[in-house]
Amino acid sequence: MSDIASIRKTAEAHGQGHMLKFWDELSPSQQTSLLQQLAGIDFNYLDELIAAYIKNKPICEIPGNIQPPTIMPVRPQNQAQEAEYAAARKKGQDLIAAGKVAAFVVAGGQGSRLGYEGPKGCLEATPVVRKPLFRLFAEQIMAASKRARVPIPWYIMTSPDNDVATKAHFRQNDFWGFNHNDVIFFAQGQMPAFGFDGKLVMARKDRLAMSPNGHGGSLLAMQTSGALDDMAKRGVEYISYFQVDNPLVRCLDPLFIGLHALQGAEMSAKCLPKRDPMEKLGNFCVVNGRVAVIEYSDLPEHLARACNPDGRLKFSAGSIAIHVLSRSFVERLTKGGRCSLPWHRADKKVPCIDPAGGAVNPEKPNAVKIEMFVFDALPLAQKTVILETRRDEEFSPIKNAAGEDSLSTSLHAQVRRWTVWLEQAGIKVPRDADGQVSTAIEISPLFADSAEELARKADRNITISVGQSFYLGSRGQIGGAR
Repeated sequence: MSDIASIRKTAEAHGQGHMLKFWDELSPSQQTSLLQQLAGIDFNYLDELIAAYIKNKPICEIPGNIQPPTIMPVRPQNQAQEAEYAAARKKGQDLIAAGKVAAFVVAGGQGSRLGYEGPKGCLEATPVVRKPLFRLFAEQIMAASKRARVPIPWYIMTSPDNDVATKAHFRQNDFWGFNHNDVIFFAQGQMPAFGFDGKLVMARKDRLAMSPNGHGGSLLAMQTSGALDDMAKRGVEYISYFQVDNPLVRCLDPLFIGLHALQGAEMSAKCLPKRDPMEKLGNFCVVNGRVAVIEYSDLPEHLARACNPDGRLKFSAGSIAIHVLSRSFVERLTKGGRCSLPWHRADKKVPCIDPAGGAVNPEKPNAVKIEMFVFDALPLAQKTVILETRRDEEFSPIKNAAGEDSLSTSLHAQVRRWTVWLEQAGIKVPRDADGQVSTAIEISPLFADSAEELARKADRNITISVGQSFYLGSRGQIGGAR
């Protein structure tokens, strides 16, 4: 424990000496664990954060002149735009085929809110085969890889809580056929919780109270883990970013990637028309000439409800956490091992110990957690593309155990989307008297990952029986077995 003297001196100099109060009571292994935590703290940076976010509670001020952004429509509106979209789609396909694109999923969450114990990406989330989310994405990326005839690296950000379980899940399933060398795991960073006085909160005598540093921390994690260096070595220039809880997401969308590249954007985003003014989606806006996202809880209600002369919402574009980022942009934001994104404060109830070392389960907020949001990178980009997408095609997240945005609603959304694809391909899908699909349907991305791909490959003589599960697998086989 030769470092303890210097760590203690530094901690005391920064007003954090209480972290070592119980040092002499700890076992050697506990001392080692605590020392490792404290050795990783940049106390000078900590002082900056305490001054800015803890002792002085930031006030969210909405600028006076907020305007709606320019949105690329989900479908081209005229011949010129049709040509632009065709060129962008080809550009995206060419970039993927040239090995210039990587997939990146933020997968640090646990499934506890869903009643599932384990990483959220391991949740069985399809209607027939019950594929885990990770397998669904793996099949999408492999399908794109086979079309392009090039390996596509897949970067997966875990968390300290689920990293071991996530890696074990992949090994146990032999990566679902994905090349092991092209799946790169790294863990999200964490931040300590702060007392309202700026003191770091101790969860136990040998451990700080820590929490994830937010999805914005994914940018810094790419840098500190070496993922950005790995991308550079592979020749990756564009990062397709998505979150693990949305089974409908297109992991690699050539149109979106191509628009981003052709317009010279540094960070781009997909959006949805909001279902209602108060839907809990961040709002894309233009603030001081730059695209930004204002949280639904921060946008004043009179602006949220404001309408254009045609009756449509003025601020209708909702953020759904699907992005393309240029690798050079992420490198710029994380140069020197710090991230340029601002922090956001949240007052929370954090289990801890009291000055005597006794356990405390607070009944009201007793501490501050700070985190970064990835959309805060948008105003820092020199150029941004916002592309509208359709909810029924690309967004049905699994966030809640029941009700809206649950596994149940997502399963129904998946069946509806695959039904539309089948019917567009000329295949009859049985429906009941109310017009509802009367069977469970699933299509593997390895068979078709879009309506266009299905129309090209499907046998129009396929018969789907009422009440019998229907599955199109990688070789087109029909059945409900795993």
